[in-house]
Amino acid sequence: MAKELGVTRVRPAYQQVADQLRDRILDGSLTSGDRLPTEIELSEIFGVSRSTVREALRVLASKDLIRTTRGTTGGTFVARVQFNQVSDYLEMSLGLMSGAQDITVDDLLEARECLEVPAAGFAALRREEHHIELMRQAVEREKLARLRGTKFQEHRTFHGVLVDATGNQLLGVMSEPLFRVLQARTAEHNMPAEYWSQIDVEHTEITSFVEAGSVEGAQAAMRSHLTTVRRAYERI
Repeated sequence: MAKELGVTRVRPAYQQVADQLRDRILDGSLTSGDRLPTEIELSEIFGVSRSTVREALRVLASKDLIRTTRGTTGGTFVARVQFNQVSDYLEMSLGLMSGAQDITVDDLLEARECLEVPAAGFAALRREEHHIELMRQAVEREKLARLRGTKFQEHRTFHGVLVDATGNQLLGVMSEPLFRVLQARTAEHNMPAEYWSQIDVEHTEITSFVEAGSVEGAQAAMRSHLTTVRRAYERI
């Protein structure tokens, strides 16, 4: 009937309160650390009961948007979200979606390419000397590693340092979960020695372009490298 009349169902009062408070948080009207009005004040502002306000606050707390503390200086505050929290949540969500076949390995690889190819260019522009040294060290450890898990770890370390060299923390928040989910998808498979040798060569090449400050070179080398990775995933 709702569709026939072209109307939208009225949402429960607590959800409407939660939605409006969430919108104020997301648009910056309420920022991390801000204290929310008390339950009594909120019930007066919204014209609803305290139980409705309490349920709305529970919804926001379940999404880690607010936190409540007790004591004389206590109250309900807008939460301060850490980058690692966002990254962990994204990894868990992508892992669940990947396991349920809602997203494919090809989707994950394509998303990684969309992030890491431009990131290589930014790294070439913004890197500092210690980033180059850390990338070189990761490559050397890759070459010496014999266990599959250690090789994957150093591979991940290399890419993590490169993304860190961009100076954009958000790129790391988005790229790291993709890397971890892809790694988990190949946990039962061993890559041939030739693959790892090729990875070492390509990581060295990427490092050289980043060190030289060559944006186009770094991007082309990263694109070629991720093509190598894609082919390996396709084989398994």
